[in-house]
Amino acid sequence: MKREVNMVEQPITLKNNGQINIILNNETKKEKSYTTSIPRPAKKAVINHEPLREIEREMSGLVGMEELKKMIKEIYAWLYINKKREEQGLKAGKQALHMMFKGNPGTGKTTVARLLGKLFLNMNILSKGHLIEAERADLVGEYIGHTAQKTRDLVKKALGGILFIDEAYSLARGGEKDFGKEAIDTLVKHMEDSNDKFVLILAGYPREMENFLSLNPGLRSRFPFIFDFPDYDVNELMDIAGHMMNDRQYQFSTEAYKKLKDHFMDVKYNQTPRDFSNGRYVRNIIERSIRTQSMRLLEEESFQRNELLTLTSSDIQL
Repeated sequence: MKREVNMVEQPITLKNNGQINIILNNETKKEKSYTTSIPRPAKKAVINHEPLREIEREMSGLVGMEELKKMIKEIYAWLYINKKREEQGLKAGKQALHMMFKGNPGTGKTTVARLLGKLFLNMNILSKGHLIEAERADLVGEYIGHTAQKTRDLVKKALGGILFIDEAYSLARGGEKDFGKEAIDTLVKHMEDSNDKFVLILAGYPREMENFLSLNPGLRSRFPFIFDFPDYDVNELMDIAGHMMNDRQYQFSTEAYKKLKDHFMDVKYNQTPRDFSNGRYVRNIIERSIRTQSMRLLEEESFQRNELLTLTSSDIQL
C-alpha cells in the first residue's frame, strides 16, 4: 500500500539565501534549492542642503534684503559644487571669501555677517564661525609698530571665523603718514597669508566705502564679494516695527500705527539721511514707547490684558 504524503500539511520555510526547505515528519530535507535574485532599485541619496536651509530660515525673518538673500544662495552653490568637483578629481576654484558691506547704520550688516559665519562653519569652510567686531581704534596704535601688532592680534583672534571691521574707510582718513595705512597693509598681508583661515569683512557708509576703494586700487580685487545694504522704505520700516512688537507681545492701536508711519514718512523724505539709522532707529522708538506705556499704566492702575498689550498714540515716543 502506497503511503500518501499530504504536501499541504508539510511546513515550508524560506531561508535568507533563497533556498526553500521542506520539512517531512519534523525532519529537514533539502529537496531542491532555488536561488531567488530580485534586483532592488538603488536608493538615491537625499540631499537636504541643511546649512543653506538654516540660513534661509533665519534670513526669512529679516525684512527686505531680497538681492542679498539671492547672493548668499549663489555663494553656497559655488562652495558646494566646488566640493563635488574635488570629489570627482576635477579642478576647483580657490576663490577668497573676503567681503565688503556698503550700507548705512541699521541695515543689517552685522546680523548678516553673523549668519555667514554660521553658514561657513556648517559647511566646514571655517573651523569656528565666530565673529570678531572691530573699528579703527582697535587696529590703529599710537606709535610705529604698534598698529601692526594690534592688527595681528585681532587677526589671530579671528582665525577660524570672521573679522568684521565697521567704518573701515576711517583707516585711510589720515593720509600717507597716518598709522591707519599700516593697519591696511597688515590686513592685506594676512589676507594673502591666511586666505583660507578667516574671512575679512570691511563695512561702512556706501559713499565713503566707494571712496576708500578708489584710494586703494589694489583692495577691490581682494574683495570678490561687495554687498549693498539699501535703506529700508517706509513699509519695510513698519514691517520691522511689527516684528519687534510681535516678539515682545505688543500691538499698536490704529492711531499709534498711523502716528508711527507718518513719522517714518517725515524722516525718510524731509530729514537728513545721516540722522537716521534704519532698524536701530525703529528699535529705539519701540523700546522708548514701551517704557512710556508702562509709566502710563502704572499711573492709571490699568492692568487688563488688552491694555497691557496695546501701545496707544500717546505712548509712541518719537
